Amino acid sequence: MSPATPATPATPATQAARTVHAAATSRPVHVAVVVAGILLVAGNLRAAITSVGPVLAGIEDDLGITASAASFLVSLPLLTFALVSPLVPRLARRVGIEGLTAVGLVVLAVGLVLRSVPPQALLWVGTVLVGVSIAVLNVVLPAWVKRDFPWKIGQVTGAYSAVQSGFAAVAAGISVPVAGATGLDWRLALGMWAGLALIALGVLLPQLRGQTRGGAGAPAPEERPDGARNRRPLWRNALAWQVTAFMGLQSTNFYILVTWLATIETDAGVSGTAAGTHQFLLNAFGILGSIICSAVITRLPDQRLLAANVSVMLMVATLGIFLAPGWTALWAVVAGVGGGAGIVLALSLFGLRAADHHSAASLSGMAQSVGYLLAAAGPVAVGALHDATGSWTPAMVVLLVTESLLLVSGVLAGRDRTVD
Repeated sequence: MSPATPATPATPATQAARTVHAAATSRPVHVAVVVAGILLVAGNLRAAITSVGPVLAGIEDDLGITASAASFLVSLPLLTFALVSPLVPRLARRVGIEGLTAVGLVVLAVGLVLRSVPPQALLWVGTVLVGVSIAVLNVVLPAWVKRDFPWKIGQVTGAYSAVQSGFAAVAAGISVPVAGATGLDWRLALGMWAGLALIALGVLLPQLRGQTRGGAGAPAPEERPDGARNRRPLWRNALAWQVTAFMGLQSTNFYILVTWLATIETDAGVSGTAAGTHQFLLNAFGILGSIICSAVITRLPDQRLLAANVSVMLMVATLGIFLAPGWTALWAVVAGVGGGAGIVLALSLFGLRAADHHSAASLSGMAQSVGYLLAAAGPVAVGALHDATGSWTPAMVVLLVTESLLLVSGVLAGRDRTVD
C-alpha cells in the first residue's frame, strides 16, 4: 500500500509533487516496512565514520602509521562523497532507488569487513568502499523520501536524521569499550557495523520485487509532466545553487565545530573533561534540533523563517563561544539545536525544491558533492589559519562569515518554488 498522504495546501511545489505522484502505480509494500527500511539505511550513514575517531590511536600503534595518515582515514570518506555523489542520480534512474540502495548496503558491508582485516592495504581499500557506498546512500535517501512521502518530507527526513545522529553517537561511544573487550581490538569496533548494513538489506529485500528501472512506481520518462526530460541542467539553475550553498555551508559549520570546538575551549582555559562534555551536548542536542525541525517544517508556508532561525542560532552560539567561553555548555546546546535543525532542513530542501524524485536525486547529488568538498576543506582551513596567526579569533570570524552566508542562501532556498 502507498503511504498515507493527508491534505495540505496546494502550493506550487506541492502541486508539482502531487502531479507526479498521481501518475505512479501502487506499491505492494506496507508503509511501515518502507519507513523501517529508510530508518535502517539512515542508521548506516554515520556509524561507519564516527566509530573510527575514538580508536584512531590504536590503529596508529597497531599498524605503525603516522598521525597524518591515520587522520586521513576520517577525511577520505568525505572526499569520496564529493566525487561520487554527482554520479548517483543517473545510476538510480537505471537500476531504481531500492536496487541501488541494496547495492550500496552490500558494498558498505564488504568495505567495513575489508578495512577490519589484514593486510594493511585492505584498510584503505575498505575505507574507499565505505565512502563510495555511503555517498550512494546519502543521495538516494532524499529521493526515496520525495517519491514515497511527498507531503511528509520534513517529518520523515527529521526521523531518519535523528536515527542517523543517534547511531553516530552510539558508534563513537562504544568503539573504545568494544575494542578493549576482545583480542580483536579496533578491528571488531570497526567491522561489527557490517551487521547493521546486512539487517537494513534484509528489510529492504521485499521492496525490490516489482521495481521498475526508474524506481518502484515511477512514471516512465515520457509520462512525466512539464517536459521534465528537457529541463535546464541543475548546474545552471540559481535555485539549485542556493540549495547547494545552504547544504555546504551548514555542513562546513558543523564539521568545524566538531573538529575544533574542544581545542578552542581548552586553549581558553576550559578543562578537557568539560570540553568533552560540551561535545556530547553538541551532538545530543542535534537530535533535538532534528526533531523540532521535522515538526515545524510542514506547518510553515515556506522554509525562509526556519532557515533564518537556524542561521541566527549558529551565530549566537559562535559569538557566545568567543566572548563568553565560561558558558560554552549553553552555546554547545544552542549550536546543537541549530545544527540539527540545519541538516534536516538541508536534506528536506532536496525534496521540497524538486517536482519529482528524479529531480530530488539530481539536486541531492549536486548539493552533497559541493557540500562535502566544503565540509572537508573547512576544518583544514581553520586549522591552518590558527597555525598562521596563533589565535582562534580569525577562525571565529570565518565561522560568522559562513553563518552570514548561510542566512542569505537559506532565505533564498527557502522560497516555495522548484528547480524544474
